[in-house]
Amino acid sequence: MLARLLRLILIFELFSYVFVSVLLVKLEGWTLGGALLLMAGLALTWRVWLVVVSYIFACTHRSLLPASQRISFRRGLLEGMREVLAHTTLSLVMGLDRLIPARDAPGKPLSGQVPLLLIHGYQCNRGFWWWLKPRLAAHGSSVATLTLEPLYGGIDGYTGQVARRVEALCRESGAAQVILVGHSMGGLVCRAYLRRYGEQRVARLITLGTPHHGSLLARFALGRNAREMEPDSAWLKALAETESPLPVPCIAFYSPHDNYVMPQASAMLAGAENRPLPGLGHLAMSISPVVLAVLLEVTVA
Repeated sequence: MLARLLRLILIFELFSYVFVSVLLVKLEGWTLGGALLLMAGLALTWRVWLVVVSYIFACTHRSLLPASQRISFRRGLLEGMREVLAHTTLSLVMGLDRLIPARDAPGKPLSGQVPLLLIHGYQCNRGFWWWLKPRLAAHGSSVATLTLEPLYGGIDGYTGQVARRVEALCRESGAAQVILVGHSMGGLVCRAYLRRYGEQRVARLITLGTPHHGSLLARFALGRNAREMEPDSAWLKALAETESPLPVPCIAFYSPHDNYVMPQASAMLAGAENRPLPGLGHLAMSISPVVLAVLLEVTVA
């Protein structure tokens, strides 16, 4: 569903830019190159604006930031540019995801390696992992993904899909257990899976920018899953009550500068090893060499 929606949005946007370019050429005497350059600038400006707004909102609802996690203005600007790049590329890659069916096929793991199942977040699909998946696989890991459907369903409703993918990955790799890696809402889906199906098939849980205690941004989002990710939601409280202690070892990576999870400390989880990744934007985690390095550190034997 998401891939189809993104393709329609991209087609409409492209048609609009071409239409305006033709009007500028025919009615205002612009050169075609100049008109197309203006449209490209408008497309980029729109995406920059969306990212800037998200950072403004995140800043006004930020957690207290320890001195050790502060970054320079230059670093912040570079990370903001990475977030714009991630936003732009993901809208394209996720829109074309269903046209590349082989993307979900895991390879055979090296001896001793535990297979990885990567689970995307809210309003994403398996295309979110387009950069990280092949790089993790290049180090000998068997890496699988899946697309959670429906787009705006309840989080518990995704657990059956995860369970089937876990079993398939174990069969394909010959392993007894997998490591679950969840970005954003995907981390909550992993926790819900563990609550329903137990920890027998899971060696470890790794979350990336997951709103374990909810995010204020969810109040502006659509769907049952968004309502469940609101701070102090009944669903989050019920989930936490079943996890004392956590059923498997867990590492919660979070960014003190996350522009989607707010306050940013919501991405920390009691009972987990909480590790900060200063500077990173929420979507930029998908194309971050830092994220790649820490995932290799904690998943590759």
